[in-house]
Amino acid sequence: MERPRVLETAETMRAMRLHTPGEPLVPETVSVPHPGTGEVLVRVLACGVCRTDLHVVDGELTKPKLPVIPGHEIVGRVEALGENVAGFEIGDLVGVPWLGWTCGDCEHCRAGRENLCPKAEFTGYTRDGGYAEYTAADARYCFAVSGYTAEAAAPLLCAGLIGYRSWRMAGGDEPHRLGVYGFGAAAHILAQVAVARGQQVYAFTRPGDTAAQDFARRLGAVWVGGADETPPERLDAAILFAPVGDLVPTALSHVRPGGRVVSGGIHMSDIPSFPYRLLWEERSLHSVANLTRRDGEEFLALAPTIPVQTETRPYPLEQANQALDDLRQGRFTGAAVLIP
Repeated sequence: MERPRVLETAETMRAMRLHTPGEPLVPETVSVPHPGTGEVLVRVLACGVCRTDLHVVDGELTKPKLPVIPGHEIVGRVEALGENVAGFEIGDLVGVPWLGWTCGDCEHCRAGRENLCPKAEFTGYTRDGGYAEYTAADARYCFAVSGYTAEAAAPLLCAGLIGYRSWRMAGGDEPHRLGVYGFGAAAHILAQVAVARGQQVYAFTRPGDTAAQDFARRLGAVWVGGADETPPERLDAAILFAPVGDLVPTALSHVRPGGRVVSGGIHMSDIPSFPYRLLWEERSLHSVANLTRRDGEEFLALAPTIPVQTETRPYPLEQANQALDDLRQGRFTGAAVLIP
């Protein structure tokens, strides 16, 4: 018997849409999207609120599709299947990440570096995302989710994946002393991975942010301090999640010769000039761009084995603007998650 292609789905849905960067999201009733060829329709159960969403809403990422429904840490149930979908069935729990589509033909895609595809499309930026009751997603760029509730899994879809890719670029298991600048959603996930692998985590927060510092200690950091402080030992590697360019020369000054500094954000304020001696002695500076499907498959298989536990703060969908502002002001630890 042929499998059903669609469940009974409403014709309209609630969504929070961005019309003008720098302005609040607008609550609207819009049509439920229809899944095209190769796409799945996902009923959103939870959508994480990521700092990249802030960059989109605040206009720091300058080329969104407008109007756009933000959100790229999506977890939900498959409600309908477009033509030529393989690997998913109706009712499956899936995650939809930032990388939403790539061409598959360019030199980067052919080399397994699809995160650098010049034609790539991004969920919640150039494709509608998860600040809504439903979203349509390319099935090839969705991940099966297991071992977590939808709310707990949502931060894994970007904070977790970008943290994992940053960690691998910083050397994976190799660094013994790993510095983490900005102890938010990504750092609280990555710290658990690093501690489980026997690494020492040095956590740098906003000066005076005692809540984030206590949070880092609770997750096993061996040293915690403000970003303006000097750690007691040279670091083997450092990862920057805080989008603050001034921290780049600071982090370089704190890593040993041959050490690595990795910037995990998609946007950062301008990096000030710094003396060459900070980069000398074979220190290296890298950026992380997006993610690959391999990152998702590896990390979502690894996370439950540690097990990574996410700390979430839920908000109703209609409070998306409040969640974004709370993130902007650093009013919570862990990750905000919208629940439609």
